[in-house]
Amino acid sequence: MKWALLSVWDKTGIADLAQTLVENGYRIISSGGTGKTLKEAGIDFVEVSEYTGSPEIMDGRVKTLHPRIHGGLLGRPEIDGAVMKDLSINPIEIVVVNLYPFEQMAGEDLDLDRLIEFIDIGGPAMIRASAKNFKYVAVVVDPADYPKVAEAAAHGGFTYEQRLALARKVFARTAAYDAAIANYLYSLEGEFPETYSFQFRNGRSLRYGENPHQRAAVYGETGIAGQVPLQGKEMSYNNYLDVDAAVSLLREFEEPASVIVKHNNPCGVALGEDVLEAYIAAREVDPVSAYGSIVAVNREVDAAFAGEICGTFVEVIVAPSFSPDAIETMRSKPNMRVLVLPERTEADEVRSIDGGVLVQRTPVPEEDWQVVSEREPTEEEVRAMRFAMKVCKHTKSNAIIYATGRAVVGIGAGQMNRVDSARIAVEKARSPVTGTVVASDAFLPFPDTMEVAAAAGATALVQPGGSIRDAEVIEAANRLNIAMVFTGVRYFRH
Repeated sequence: MKWALLSVWDKTGIADLAQTLVENGYRIISSGGTGKTLKEAGIDFVEVSEYTGSPEIMDGRVKTLHPRIHGGLLGRPEIDGAVMKDLSINPIEIVVVNLYPFEQMAGEDLDLDRLIEFIDIGGPAMIRASAKNFKYVAVVVDPADYPKVAEAAAHGGFTYEQRLALARKVFARTAAYDAAIANYLYSLEGEFPETYSFQFRNGRSLRYGENPHQRAAVYGETGIAGQVPLQGKEMSYNNYLDVDAAVSLLREFEEPASVIVKHNNPCGVALGEDVLEAYIAAREVDPVSAYGSIVAVNREVDAAFAGEICGTFVEVIVAPSFSPDAIETMRSKPNMRVLVLPERTEADEVRSIDGGVLVQRTPVPEEDWQVVSEREPTEEEVRAMRFAMKVCKHTKSNAIIYATGRAVVGIGAGQMNRVDSARIAVEKARSPVTGTVVASDAFLPFPDTMEVAAAAGATALVQPGGSIRDAEVIEAANRLNIAMVFTGVRYFRH
């Protein structure tokens, strides 16, 4: 007699799989909700308590933790055959288990006492035992693998390679499961844990990394990491980075907005009456850099927008939705990746360094805007400063942004000093800088950055403040008739 053990939280497809196993000579062990599903489907099985000779106890907390179960999972017939025979332990060849949904329930509004009941004990114990003994046991934790089980049952069983592949999935699953539990319990204190654990599924290899000689993959099931283009080539490593940068900035705006990103920096940002108007304005900020860029908009793309964007080379277009006419129009650019803007996901920012990782958590900062100059900014200057600072937050440091209330005019990004950023932004500007405002991601250590901006025609400046030379910078603002605001929040982006 061949034995299979079935115990699943997610009952999808389990009755059909059980029927296939029975038809191929397997005797099934099951209990609880899985047993109820099999019984309703008219499938014969042996209750765990009947098989072990021990009742379920402690409200079902203890049922499969028994030598007849774990001996059947861990037994090696050529080594343990005698003891298995003496104790009436049958070898269990197939184990199908998926775990209590702790990760899902942790997102619900449950108190800790209730949530703890969704920490599976018997399930992880069984699948770990089976995976350790994969030479003899095929263990399945993913319903997507049920067709493989059915095929193997009909053709004499699993190969060694198939059982090893299934075992890998088990240990990845238990690692992720335990990590989720540990991270949740640490989160109750609101602090970073001593041991930081994270797991991502849905891994897909990419053609290469930042450069062709580098290997890369992407992991994740939600947010940008989980997105697959509606059309176009596969996303590249650099595409994912740039889309993340573009979408992070786009989410700053409620109005119709367009963000254009190249090499992880915005090269054009604008608002409009609609996203077509916003896109054209954003593209005109730096049309050379916009070539081969990532474009993100926060309204549906229609046929008119699609026709406009097909007029140039764009790597990826990201939007909440695309009209059927837009999809048809964009087929003329078969290599352009068309990506649906995903829902925002909240997560720590994790970056690798030699020997470890850095972890960053970003609460919504509480800016405190205070006018520190003698001249008060006008309402239009305040609108422009707020727009400019939103862009500045998502630009590599040292960042200087010249803007109006509707569009960026000049961008200085990623320079080793702030004065060069101010000068580069002016040099690259295609529209007049006169009458714009300036945003700086960090304080001005000297008046020189402001002097460059004033000479170019800027009329107001917003910065965090906090330099030991703030008084000197404020004095310069008054001398230059610049309206200046301190926000109290720095936005370095490395």
